[in-house]
Amino acid sequence: MKSAYELAMERLNKSAPTTKLTDQQKKEIADLNEKYQAKIAEREIFLKDKLGEAVGKGDFEAAEQLEKQISSERRALNDELEEKKQAVRNRT
Repeated sequence: MKSAYELAMERLNKSAPTTKLTDQQKKEIADLNEKYQAKIAEREIFLKDKLGEAVGKGDFEAAEQLEKQISSERRALNDELEEKKQAVRNRT
């Protein structure tokens, strides 16, 4: 008798089978992760400096906008990263 977990995993594998990545694909994905982590860190450092300046001046409206921009740029870069990683995965 199979457990609910085993049955769920079988259904998942039928609807979205797992694919094996080559060593080259793994390396490309690791390189992409590293590159985008650096991009995200660079943007956050730049914008957090601006955020600190805005708070120091008492411009809380600008500070709020910068916080939103940090979040938005982080999300956009993560989305871009996922698209590129998926492109690497889809190559055969």
